[in-house]
Amino acid sequence: MGGAVRLATADPEAEALLRRTADGDRAALGQLYDRFASLANGLALRILRDVAEAEDVVQEVFLQVWRQADRFDAARGTPEAWICTIARSRALDRLRRRVARKEDSAAVDPPAAAEPATDDALAVRTAVASLSDDQRRAVELAYYEGLTQSEIARRLGEPLGTIKTRIRTAMMRLREALQR
Repeated sequence: MGGAVRLATADPEAEALLRRTADGDRAALGQLYDRFASLANGLALRILRDVAEAEDVVQEVFLQVWRQADRFDAARGTPEAWICTIARSRALDRLRRRVARKEDSAAVDPPAAAEPATDDALAVRTAVASLSDDQRRAVELAYYEGLTQSEIARRLGEPLGTIKTRIRTAMMRLREALQR
């Protein structure tokens, strides 16, 4: 049952660790870190595709957990989901800043240096435009919004296998189009 969706369930131990963290217990924060750092790192790495930046995000996540543990609400989700939400938000913020920095530096560069990037951007836009609407939407959700395939399936109301096939097919079509 490799494609099964894991449903979040209550985690009383992690909830207790968050309460202790909110009370200033550094050891509890350390235990939360031990339990969830690799999960946060994997999520950040999937979004940022940069090991050093993903590690920085994990540090930011647990600093935020330390400062805001009292804001965790078990009625709204599990500690795992809360920490993943923080990690995803932090990673997407970094990704947006990275894109903004690239745009700022491109605006300062001389036009001759910007032409190849413009050609590359045009090639990517053309390749993406060649995808079917369903493929394009799945790729946009995965790469621009940082959603997992399971999250995309839930958002679009489609079976997970369908989403996996769409993304795989889209990536093969993009690769072919960009290698020409």
